[in-house]
Amino acid sequence: MNSTTTKSQEFAEYSSGLLSDYVTAIAWSTDGNTLAATSAAGEVVMWNHDDLVTLQTGNGKSVDCIAFSPDGKFLAVAGQDGQVKIWQGDELIATLDNAPAWVDKLAWNHTSNQLAFSLGRYVQVWDADTNDIVVTLNFDNSSVLGIDWRRDGQYLAISGYQGVKIWHTQDWDEEPYILSMSTVSVAMAWSPDGKFLGSGNMDRSVTLLEWGNPDPWVMRGFPGKIRQLAWSEATTSLGAPILASSSVEGVVVWEKLEDDSLGWEARVLTNHVEVINAIAFAPQSFLLASAAADGWLCLWNNAQEVSQILTGVSAGFSCLAWHPQSNYLAAGGEQGELLIWSKVLSD
Repeated sequence: MNSTTTKSQEFAEYSSGLLSDYVTAIAWSTDGNTLAATSAAGEVVMWNHDDLVTLQTGNGKSVDCIAFSPDGKFLAVAGQDGQVKIWQGDELIATLDNAPAWVDKLAWNHTSNQLAFSLGRYVQVWDADTNDIVVTLNFDNSSVLGIDWRRDGQYLAISGYQGVKIWHTQDWDEEPYILSMSTVSVAMAWSPDGKFLGSGNMDRSVTLLEWGNPDPWVMRGFPGKIRQLAWSEATTSLGAPILASSSVEGVVVWEKLEDDSLGWEARVLTNHVEVINAIAFAPQSFLLASAAADGWLCLWNNAQEVSQILTGVSAGFSCLAWHPQSNYLAAGGEQGELLIWSKVLSD
């Protein structure tokens, strides 16, 4: 790591709860006061300072995605029944019914209350402030597998078979920029600084596009398809973020080299013995968390070595989310466990 090495941080269990089935997704509110979670049984709950409030009881239909709006005002969830539901506090204020479509991807614009969500081969953008559908975008090549807004709100990227299409949000009618590939983009994400777009692919490769440069880097040699990508908000001495990618039970960390022709240098992190289900960097940090089906949540100091292993689920971990100020780390389990750890303050 070219950056300044940070002191290892320890976390201790702080709170726990239990849903009736596999925890499909979790998300913190932007102020960090509330954690929301969804389950394969259809539950939607909010945790707020040890108080677990049920917004929706289980109905047997999986709720698969959840996100708070950037201003913290709205909570959006969607899933198997095709409904996109919007809560304001504990009040359900809107239901967008899209049955029989299974809505398994959604994302808020970082700069406005516009919500993008998948509808088969399409993505719709809904405005929470006006309660209107702003636009319907046709991905065309396949079902949508990924949706991500650039941090400045200027671009919306949608991924699936044959790559990623990127729309300019100031002119939805303009033809999208296409990052073309012969495989399926399984995982896709903009870097927090908006300079890079990463795609983890079915053909065991990672594609990295530097915005404004038409020639992407392609990295190969993974044991399986790339399931997750995670960018750091912190940057190296070159001013570039680092990218973590997971495939089967391994994590590969990519760090940009000074020579563009050499691209990105790989570092392999091995400790898990079963499939990794989630990875994420702590905000403004190189501390990486990885949660796997082996029941281990590993913390990697400086995205290099394991500094702590967190446990507490009866089977495996399904998802994780960092608190916006890194004070807490939350994770969900395959048997419905909802766990929160707090940072241990050192002397």
